[in-house]
Amino acid sequence: MRVPRFFRNPETSRVVVAQPPNLPLWIYLATVVVRFALRPDGAIATGLTVVASVALAWWAIAEVVDGDSPFRRVLGAVVLAGWLLGLLLTR
Repeated sequence: MRVPRFFRNPETSRVVVAQPPNLPLWIYLATVVVRFALRPDGAIATGLTVVASVALAWWAIAEVVDGDSPFRRVLGAVVLAGWLLGLLLTR
């Protein structure tokens, strides 16, 4: 089966759809797990939400700028657009 260039790293030709999480994604996942498991409220919940939000935006921007394949760059752009839309709609 031939994999389209959209899913390939242009420099190495390796297929890059999923990768192990990097630091911002680990931070995001950790904050989501803590919020789900402990269900904090007040300032702690707000702090975890801010940290999760910043980490997700960091990850998305990093993918847009330096994603290993066009797919990863588009994925980052979609997540970043969703993040921005979420900010706008919660105001």
